[in-house]
Amino acid sequence: MDRQVRCYDCGKTYRLEERQRCSCGEPLWFDADAETFEWPDDDRNWTAGMWRYEDALPVAPSSAVPTGSVPGTTPLVRAEGLDEYAGCRLSLKPEGQNPTGSFKDRGTAVGVEYGLRDGHDWIGTVSHGNMALSTSAYAAAAGLEAAVFVPADTPLERLELIARHGARIFRVEGDYGRLYAETLGLEAEVGRFVNSDTPLRVAGQKTVAYEILEQFQPSAPDAIVLPVSSGGQASGVWKALRELEAAGLLDADDVPRLYLVQAAACDPIATASREGRESVSAIEPGETIAVSIANADPPSGTRALTAARETGGAVVSVPDEATREAMDRLATAAGISVEPSSAVALAGVRELSRRGELDADEEVVTILTGSGYKERYDVDVESRTRTIDLEAVERELAAALE
Repeated sequence: MDRQVRCYDCGKTYRLEERQRCSCGEPLWFDADAETFEWPDDDRNWTAGMWRYEDALPVAPSSAVPTGSVPGTTPLVRAEGLDEYAGCRLSLKPEGQNPTGSFKDRGTAVGVEYGLRDGHDWIGTVSHGNMALSTSAYAAAAGLEAAVFVPADTPLERLELIARHGARIFRVEGDYGRLYAETLGLEAEVGRFVNSDTPLRVAGQKTVAYEILEQFQPSAPDAIVLPVSSGGQASGVWKALRELEAAGLLDADDVPRLYLVQAAACDPIATASREGRESVSAIEPGETIAVSIANADPPSGTRALTAARETGGAVVSVPDEATREAMDRLATAAGISVEPSSAVALAGVRELSRRGELDADEEVVTILTGSGYKERYDVDVESRTRTIDLEAVERELAAALE
């Protein structure tokens, strides 16, 4: 694949070095020639991770990044114990099993490899969470410097996670939303910035959908549900479906519907969907426990909205109470701990089933974007804890199990 990027909306093409957003204002993605893509042969095994699909990526893996940092090949878990709660036949894609605990590793890996090929010494990003951690870790593995820009009020525990990889952290005061464009303008001086929905990040993140469709063979899921923030991940999933259809590996009638979920307190894409608008605009955000997806002005919001509509899906939002309940159900019924920003997806599945958008016999894949083991969350420990005497262990255990 070459360096050409294209606007999904107006179709204009550019070289990646020229710009990362189209003159029409919409984001760009790599103009992949997917018609010749085939599922990898068995001898290219799953240990290659996301690089199993290097024929569909803008760069191939090098020996410069240790194999322990290879993202992808996360499992597809059939979660029968959640079917009744979800209202459908549910499968889970736990992206928290990537090296740094989130789906961000896929896009970061492509950005780092591309930067190495171009001879950059730096890689940077704008993030206060998973993307900052991922970028700092992969930069360290590749021997690159990392420049990470975070809001000034980012909690210390998050900064500690990022700092352990040696990143240069800049706590930014002022309008944090402006940093997206500001940093992309610094690439000539600093190196490669791999922000939330840039072409390199979207190229890597599309591989989660490649995996889902290959793991689901010989059929395909009826729907894929995922959280949405900037719109970069949703764009990547949509891009993968388009490419697989172009390659003849996915029939037009079998393309999964895309459903995107936001927190009700900060849901600009869902708001545009409810109001029947063609584009997404900024809103005034409220407080939510799903901090990582609380993006009031998503740079790929319109592209994400288009993805949902073009596939026959929808965008919904859920309150924090539903998110907390979904977190608990995932932990107790599926044994998977996720952050609130991931749990919104399951809460969204339940809401979509309640609305009749998803049927009980439909196969639905929910992408769980990040692990819940990296930060502390409010859990009702007291109701699940008892203090007992040593002599009472057998009696108390028997009573509890009854």
